[in-house]
Amino acid sequence: MPFTLPSDLSFRPVAVIGAGTLGRRIALMFATRGDVRIYDPVRQAGEEAVDFVARHLPETAERVGGTPGTVTATTEAAAAVAGAWLVVEAVPERLELKREIFAELDRTAPADAILASNSSSYPTGRFADAVARPERLLNMHFYMPPRQSAVDLMSSGHTDRAVLDLLLRELPRYGVQPFEARRESTGFIFNRIWAAIKRESLAVVAEGVSTPQDVDRMWQINTGLPSGPFRQMDKVGLDVVLDIENHYAEENPALPAGPRELLRRYVEAGHLGVKTGRGFYDDYRARD
Repeated sequence: MPFTLPSDLSFRPVAVIGAGTLGRRIALMFATRGDVRIYDPVRQAGEEAVDFVARHLPETAERVGGTPGTVTATTEAAAAVAGAWLVVEAVPERLELKREIFAELDRTAPADAILASNSSSYPTGRFADAVARPERLLNMHFYMPPRQSAVDLMSSGHTDRAVLDLLLRELPRYGVQPFEARRESTGFIFNRIWAAIKRESLAVVAEGVSTPQDVDRMWQINTGLPSGPFRQMDKVGLDVVLDIENHYAEENPALPAGPRELLRRYVEAGHLGVKTGRGFYDDYRARD
């Protein structure tokens, strides 16, 4: 069934569901050209996300040639999505949680709002049956904007073609660059490549062959990039990385267990990376 595309985009907000590391960065990019509402059930998380956007918005908006909008946070999901033309889910990588979130969004968001999941490992086809109109549902996966500004777009298997075309056209205005995965792919495009690099880096350390610091330093020397796989995992959050690896293992039980066991030790110790001040590295201060 064709989906009626949202209109008057410039006058309608974008809603971001989840105020974590990526949620606040997604909000930042959409705030470069309009109003954004962030929903998180934890009030402090929402306040911290608003503060993050406020601190980075002037520079980011100038970089993309935008006119800064406003960003607010709420602990009421219905208030966040009221009037929104786009709703982006950015909650932890747990399938049942996402199903519950999208069932609620389907009931409370405007009938013409596009519903997008930032899931890094679950295709939206896995929870398309939770919404009445899967024609408006798709994956919209961000990396780490504003520095890593690529975005994967992938159909739920039911997504109206016009929804994909609208987003391919509109997203560059917000300083992000969309790429369409042309068939269902766990991990989309870049993340499938990154998953192999990340998993083998973890395996090298889990087997006692090297250390996170040495792996990262060799990576920097040989690629010329500013940081290596372990710094990157610390930035994402080791709990998030573990959730993703667990999902890959569910789909492919032949994957080695060593990388997940190494991650689990850090997560169980509460060392999640930058957000807790310690992960594979312990030199973090209170920073974003």
